[in-house]
Amino acid sequence: MQNPWKRNPWFESVAVAQRRARRRLPKSVYGALVAGSERGQTVADNQGAFAELGLAPHVAGHRAEREMATTVMGQDISLPVIISPTGVQAVHPDGEVAVARAAAARGTVMALSNFASRSIEEVVAANPRTFFQMYWTGDRDVMVQRMARARDAGAVGLIATLDWSFSMGRDWGSPEIPERIDLRSALRFAPEVLARPRWLYGFARSGDLPDLTAPNLAAPGAAKGPTFFGAYAEWMNTAPPTWDDVAWMRDQWDGPFMLKGVCRVDDALRAVDAGVTALSVSNHGGNNLDGTPATIRVLASIAQAAGDQVEVLLDGGVRRGSDVVKALALGARAVLIGRAYLWGLAANGQAGVENVLDIMSSGIGSALLGMGLSSIHELRPEHLVIPDGFARTLGAPPARES
Repeated sequence: MQNPWKRNPWFESVAVAQRRARRRLPKSVYGALVAGSERGQTVADNQGAFAELGLAPHVAGHRAEREMATTVMGQDISLPVIISPTGVQAVHPDGEVAVARAAAARGTVMALSNFASRSIEEVVAANPRTFFQMYWTGDRDVMVQRMARARDAGAVGLIATLDWSFSMGRDWGSPEIPERIDLRSALRFAPEVLARPRWLYGFARSGDLPDLTAPNLAAPGAAKGPTFFGAYAEWMNTAPPTWDDVAWMRDQWDGPFMLKGVCRVDDALRAVDAGVTALSVSNHGGNNLDGTPATIRVLASIAQAAGDQVEVLLDGGVRRGSDVVKALALGARAVLIGRAYLWGLAANGQAGVENVLDIMSSGIGSALLGMGLSSIHELRPEHLVIPDGFARTLGAPPARES
């Protein structure tokens, strides 16, 4: 007989998954995922702006077909949602491998950060459709070595993330994160860890504690990568990239190349000139420069300026299928999700990430049905209710003289 008191692991929305994650994760781990910067204006606007957009429904003439398949950087995907790269995590013992398996099971792409807690080799083995993401960190020789490792492992695309200004100063306080898990840190964090026995049991059963290192940044021949703070220090001490550096990085990678972090029209056009395959309209999930507009507000201007030359994606604030539909209607080819799948991973491991992707898929289908559409490729701005003053255009090039 099934235990009637056992919680159903399925959840119906990302918000439910987040509530479960908050109950399951130690306070510091949960706080690191919530993150944001300064007053949290951008992280709030990323989600809030989607709620300002409405959908224009039809009441009859609905079609039975629901086409959601598309391509991103040469990869066929079953729905216009891919996994965004995220850094070192202590959410689940299987980490990014579980996420990669979930993405593969749902027919989509996994993007792995070079700050991730699992190696590119492990993740590609779990999902051959893996993009490798790099920050501009270290010297050029080091970056070439890291790209070569990703290529040799089988990564099918490269993502360069450049939108980082190291702004923190969170009004609600930043979580304390140990540099490594040792006896001293174990004792210091024991109260909050013991308060989350299911999280502790999961890692104990796996036979290992969270390893707060970045294996994809390991030097050739090194047994382990640097700690997260060691990697962060390298990043902070690397001079910010120029557009010549972006073009150089693109030249080093002989495959599809995405630039992540674009919020301005002029930057999008410079990215086109640098030869990128795709760009992601992104503000680092609100973890970067606070006060930056929500990505959905600036998407249309960038898609109109560059969308006929490169693939335009969006990340930031996507929590449901209707959010995906709104982004596609304003010019995105697909979206990347970050916190949404991390809440699913915390709530129920690989199955929780699959649950989140199913929520996205069913929500897209419901929105298409309600608007009388049979395909994501039919979506246009006229399918939305866009309030006056919603959009933002940053860095518009000067008008040309006739």
